[in-house]
Amino acid sequence: MSRTSDLAEPGVHSGRPKSHLSRQKKPGFFIVGAPKCGTTSLDNYLSQHPGIFVARKEMHFFGQDLSFGPQFYRRDAEAYLAEFNDWGDQMCAGECSVWYLLSRQAAAEIKAFNPEARIIIMLREPVSMLNSLFHQFRCDGNENLPTLEAALAAENDRRAGRRLSRQTYLRQALDYRATARCADQVQRYFDVFGRNRVHVIIYDDLVADTNRTYQTTLDFLNVPPAPIPINFATLNGNQTVKSTAFRAFLQDPLVRGTAISLRKRVPTPVFELIRHVGLRLSNMNGKEAKRSKMAPDLECQLRQEFAPEVERLGELLNRDLTHWNKPRSQHETI
Repeated sequence: MSRTSDLAEPGVHSGRPKSHLSRQKKPGFFIVGAPKCGTTSLDNYLSQHPGIFVARKEMHFFGQDLSFGPQFYRRDAEAYLAEFNDWGDQMCAGECSVWYLLSRQAAAEIKAFNPEARIIIMLREPVSMLNSLFHQFRCDGNENLPTLEAALAAENDRRAGRRLSRQTYLRQALDYRATARCADQVQRYFDVFGRNRVHVIIYDDLVADTNRTYQTTLDFLNVPPAPIPINFATLNGNQTVKSTAFRAFLQDPLVRGTAISLRKRVPTPVFELIRHVGLRLSNMNGKEAKRSKMAPDLECQLRQEFAPEVERLGELLNRDLTHWNKPRSQHETI
C-alpha cells in the first residue's frame, strides 16, 4: 500500500539526460501490485535474503499518470537511484510500489528504464481485495466516506474530482471497481515485457504454502535458496486509527508539504529523523482492528459483477479461478 509517511519531492523526474541514468546500477525487479494482495509480506521475505537488495517500499517513481496529492512525495531520478546506493554485492535489487499495476504508463516507463526488468504481480479475489482496500483507506485517510456502500456509490463523483477530502492522496484508487479489475492491468505487463518476464502470484497460494511460493519467486529472479531461515510472518494486517483528528493533522497537505520542503534545506540525517518521527507518530496512532463483514447482499452483488472479470483473468492466466465467485466465510486478515 501507498505509505504517505514516506516523503518525497513533488516532481516525478528530474529531467536529467538518459546518459546519467545509464551509468547507474538499476534495479532489476519490480513488485508492481496489486494492493492488499500480500505485497508487503513478499517485500519483507525478499529483503531477508542476503542475495537480494530491496529498496524503500512504495516510492512510486514510475507511473506519471498516477495523480498523487501534494502530501505524497515522489522522488526525482537522482533521488530514486540514490535509494539503491547501499546495493552492494547482492545478486539483484528491486522495489515494490503497488500502484504501478493500476497505472497505464508505468509498465512502459519501467521497460524504458530497464528493458531486462522482471515483474512480479500479486493478485487476489477481487471482492475481498476491494473490501480490504476500503478499510485500509479508511485507516490512512485516503477514504472519507463511512461505508463501503457509500464509497462504491460515489465512484462517479470521485472520477470527476468530487467528494474527496484534504487527506485524499490518490483519488484514482477510490474507483474501487476499476482498481480491482486486474485482467487488463496484467495484460498490459504481458504485452510490454512478455510472459517470461512477468511472474504472477495468487494470494491464495501465498497463504496456503508461503515457502513454496517464495521459492518459485526466487527461481523467477534466478536467485538460489536463502542460506538462512526466512521469517514468514504476515504483515500489514487490518488496522484502524485511535484519533481521526490526529491522523488528519499528520496527513494534511499543508503540514506534509512543509515537511517535504525541508528536504533540500536541512542535512539528510536531519530530514530522515523528521521522516522517522512522522512515521512513528502515525504508527502510534494505529491499532489492530477486526474488519466489519461485508453485507451479504452487497457481497452477492459484487461477486456477480466481477464474475466475467474473474473468468477473463482465469483465461489470461490459464487457471480456473471460478471458486472466487462463491461467498467466502473466513475472516480476511490482509
